Amino acid sequence: MDVLARVRQLMKARNWSYYKMAKECGIPEATAYNMENRNTVPSMPTLELICNGMGITLAQFFAEGEMVELTPELKELFDVWVDLSPRSKKALLEMVNSIKAEQ
Repeated sequence: MDVLARVRQLMKARNWSYYKMAKECGIPEATAYNMENRNTVPSMPTLELICNGMGITLAQFFAEGEMVELTPELKELFDVWVDLSPRSKKALLEMVNSIKAEQ
């Protein structure tokens, strides 16, 4: 995967400049400058900061094909889901499917 091309794709989708990315992601402006002008590939820790600033996971960054970003609401739902018992997960799925069927 071309990491810099992927970063550029994500920046374009957000209408971000390298300066804006540096500010939003908490990376040094010099790092963003080097990515832009010297085609320097970011280190993994820097890439993690970029992903965090963009609201995606590393897995989403490296995903091939359609990328699904977690909205704050979806993240909250997934965080709650993880802590549910199997019985509660089943009940929640049944409720959601029932609501979906009504629409």
